[in-house]
Amino acid sequence: MIPKTLITYIETAIIPRYKEFDKAHNLSHVRTVIEESLALARQYPEADERLAYVIAAYHDTGLCRDRATHHLVSGEILMADSTLRQWFSDTEILLMKEAVEDHRASTDHEPRSIYGKIVAEADRIIDPDITLRRTVQYGLKQNPAADKEWHYQRFHQHLMAKYAPGGYLKLWFPEGKNAEQLKKLQAIIADEGQLRQVFNRIFEEEKIIAVSMKHMPHFISDYGNDLFPIMEQSVLYKETKCFL
Repeated sequence: MIPKTLITYIETAIIPRYKEFDKAHNLSHVRTVIEESLALARQYPEADERLAYVIAAYHDTGLCRDRATHHLVSGEILMADSTLRQWFSDTEILLMKEAVEDHRASTDHEPRSIYGKIVAEADRIIDPDITLRRTVQYGLKQNPAADKEWHYQRFHQHLMAKYAPGGYLKLWFPEGKNAEQLKKLQAIIADEGQLRQVFNRIFEEEKIIAVSMKHMPHFISDYGNDLFPIMEQSVLYKETKCFL
């Protein structure tokens, strides 16, 4: 059982950090990863749901610094959080740090524990519609000035490299729901005509949203209907927000 005091701490000090991240790593994302992690942990008697909960909560906190090393920074943030020692031993904290480090899809090694596999699997959350939209969104965020064809080529290359048969995405629970969803996504990727149609639709929708956002003083978060100001997050701001 997860202590109420631990839940309160995570909900007030850790989860709100995701408000500052992109659409693919927002409040909705971390809550889904937590939910999926706990569901997987309950299927394995050797897994402690307290650890699974904390690992899921911290897994993307390192995005406060950058995307390339966020899994490593997330592990550092967890390890440096002395408050966690109220509930966990040094051995458990190290185990959680390693699991957070191991969650990234492009990692070159198998997760070192059941917890690393749980959070890695939970983080995949393969849903063809969501995955395709997030891929477009990421391209627009990284290079908003590029033309539509550039975005399609990046979109296609990323999907082929990660999700197509032989791609770098690894599923650690072959009987899980992600495996079935991956097959559906691979069928869309294999049909380039259908893939192009899906891209065109999502791209135009996202461009309209982007234009609309420029004229709005506030925007609706993915967490309920709360409104919060659009923030320009400088490197300095991100650095000061990384560690507690």
